[in-house]
Amino acid sequence: MTPLWTITSINENSDWTTVNDPCALELGTGWRIPTYTEWTNVAASGGWTSWDDPWGSNLKIHAAGALYLFDGWLFNQGSNAYYWSSTQWDDTNGWYLYFYSLYCYMNYDDKANGFSLRCLRE
Repeated sequence: MTPLWTITSINENSDWTTVNDPCALELGTGWRIPTYTEWTNVAASGGWTSWDDPWGSNLKIHAAGALYLFDGWLFNQGSNAYYWSSTQWDDTNGWYLYFYSLYCYMNYDDKANGFSLRCLRE
C-alpha cells in the first residue's frame, strides 16, 4: 500500500537528535538509531555473503526495501536493505547501511527517503 502523503525534501543541518529520534520516541529512554560508525563496523565485520547472514546475525535484519521519496512507492522489498544511521552526510542527505545479497556498505541518500530503522538499546 502506498502512503497518501509524500515528503520530497528535508533540509536541515543536524544529525538525528535524541529529542527527535524515532527509536527513543516509540520505545522509550535508552533506545536510539545506530551511528554512522556503528553501522560501518557492522559492514566491516559482518562478512555477509548471502541473505541468510544478516538475518542469522544477532541483528536479525532483512531486505525491507524502502519507500521512494517522490511518491511513497515501496521498492526493492525482498532484495535490498536500507537502514538509516543517526548521522547526516549534509543538510539533505543522511548515511545508511545498504546491503544486497552479496555485499554490504555505507552510503548516503536523501533524508526524505523512507528507509528502515534498526533501534539499539543502550
